[in-house]
Amino acid sequence: MTLRDNTRVYSHRGLVCGEAHGSAPWAVHRYVHSVESNDLAPPDAARRSVVLSSGVELSVIDNERNEASRAWLLVHGLSSNARLWDGVLRRLTAEGDRVIAVDQRGHGHSQSSPSGYEMGIVADDLAELANSLDIAQLFLVGQSWGGNVVLECSARHAGLASGVVGVDGGFIRLKDHYPEWEACWEELAPPVLEGVPLQRIEQWLAQSAADWPEEGRRGTLANFIVREDGTISPRLSRNDHHDVLAGLWRHEPADALLRTTAPVRFFVADSGDADRRVQRRSAIDALVVQGGSRVDAVWFEGAHHDVHAQRPDDVTAALLEFAGHHS
Repeated sequence: MTLRDNTRVYSHRGLVCGEAHGSAPWAVHRYVHSVESNDLAPPDAARRSVVLSSGVELSVIDNERNEASRAWLLVHGLSSNARLWDGVLRRLTAEGDRVIAVDQRGHGHSQSSPSGYEMGIVADDLAELANSLDIAQLFLVGQSWGGNVVLECSARHAGLASGVVGVDGGFIRLKDHYPEWEACWEELAPPVLEGVPLQRIEQWLAQSAADWPEEGRRGTLANFIVREDGTISPRLSRNDHHDVLAGLWRHEPADALLRTTAPVRFFVADSGDADRRVQRRSAIDALVVQGGSRVDAVWFEGAHHDVHAQRPDDVTAALLEFAGHHS
């Protein structure tokens, strides 16, 4: 990874080492279940810790294709992590591209944030990471909340991205459904999963994600720390989840789109719910009209919200098609 002097990087492959969180390696091995041995990075990439100028430490997965002329910065959604991009990362790597998947602050192996999770703050994290790369062409891709983050990043940093893709995100405006923040939190607060047996989560995944490739299910398991007693703890704390959701609730994607000069494409997951489809199509069509010729949308029929983990072949093909039009 080519980085400017004000950004420090640590790299490691294989098993967990404690550098990324300032802890001793033995502590990680002591408290983490063996499933963690597979959750650092896929075979063709390395896990890195990047310290931003703010002092926030982000953990990223980098395929280290430093000679590539095109790069992809892949960004996960709320309460998710970089490993859900494994399938897409592997396929883009096969195309010869540079690919970096980031754990956003508070998520995965990245540090929690004392300065909050307002959209501008997390968007600037991505911009600093992107600006540290020596690359000719960069595409920002974010899923769900991450879609809004990459759109805001492009809006705040003109000329940074050659294109922006929101994977079932980027168009999310929670105020349309929850005019009051308190109602939003009451409805969307996460379930309490602390202490739930890992086996129960694995059973749930086997049923709810039966049509996913194994790497997608493994990526979901990487959302959790698995303790010695076989129970889990979410990597994103409940307080941080609250603050991330509040930042998303305050975000105005239409405003961000107005400030964005890069081409934008929305990948929309259509689960088959007719009422939801009508509501989403109305909102997304309005954004497409607002953006004019530089904004469009592609619908994925029968897709899960985590379509990037469920259907990495389809998502990768759509990303390459988008890049082909804007290279």
